Order: sequence, then C-alpha cells, then structure tokens
Amino acid sequence: MPYTFRPAEPRDIQNITDIYNASVIAGGSTADLTPRTLDQRRAWVESHKPPYGVFVVESDGETVGEADNATSQVVGFGALSVFYDRAGYDGVTDLAYYIAPAWQGRGVGTFLLSKLLDEARVRHMRKACGIIFADNAGSIALMRRFGFTRFGLMPAAATDSTGTMRDMSYWYLDL
Repeated sequence: MPYTFRPAEPRDIQNITDIYNASVIAGGSTADLTPRTLDQRRAWVESHKPPYGVFVVESDGETVGEADNATSQVVGFGALSVFYDRAGYDGVTDLAYYIAPAWQGRGVGTFLLSKLLDEARVRHMRKACGIIFADNAGSIALMRRFGFTRFGLMPAAATDSTGTMRDMSYWYLDL
C-alpha cells in the first residue's frame, strides 16, 4: 500500500483542519455549516481519550501529479469516537473519516476504514457505527464493502453547508 496509518500528533492539526474544512465547504459529508478553526479541531482531537483516538493517513512520498522527490503528506484522517456518552455504550465507537479532495478515489478511504476497524478491534470495541448522509455514495459503498448493516434512516435530519437538507443513514458492524 502506498499509505501509512498512524495516530494523529499535534503537528497534524493543521492538515486535519484543512481536510475537514474542505468537506464542510463542499457539502455532502458533514452537518457542520461553517469551517472549524484550528483551535476547535485541536480541542476535538484532544477530546479523544483512550480507547478512542484520531488517526491520519499519509502518502508514502507521492503527491498528486508528481511522484519524484516528494515527501509524505497527510491525505486523510479518521477517528474512533464516543458513540453515546453513557457507560453502557462503552465498546461502541462512532467512526468518522475524511479524505483530502485531491486524494479521493485513490483508495485512501478503503485503506483508512480498514485500519480504523483494526484499531477498534485492538482497542476491544464491540461495535462500530457510521452515521452518513444517505446520498453519500462513496461512504455508503465503503460501509457495504466492509460488511456494515444499515439499521436506520432518518429523513430530512440535517442540513449541510450548501443549505441542502439531507437524510441520515445509520450503519453498524459487529467487531
């Protein structure tokens, strides 16, 4: 694989912020209506205490459009987050993942979701959940590819930054 997966570090906060904000601005993958600040993203990353965590995917030296003399770069990130803040839900994680626009369609999402699920298992999670806009074809395809089951659909649940009202789909995988 031309990618590396590792825990996020303080030096990654700017890249995480930039990738997330590109998704906010584009619409279709998050219900945040405005871009997040660096401090907001830093607080979000720092809020992930074990067994939860935030992780990044780096390219192994290739940049989009040029393969020679390049250095690695963060091309996506994902998180294992608290699903519901009550002790009875410990062991259930909410998965989230975002890929830099120039790297979408290059296998980063598949690589990232595979590694997030591996991490969830190593951290003794029992279920992984994904909450996805129902028309997000790329994420829905990933859920299906990894064997997730859709367990719910909430019509007209959230608006994205473009003002589009979207249905939410809910997915789970027994780990």
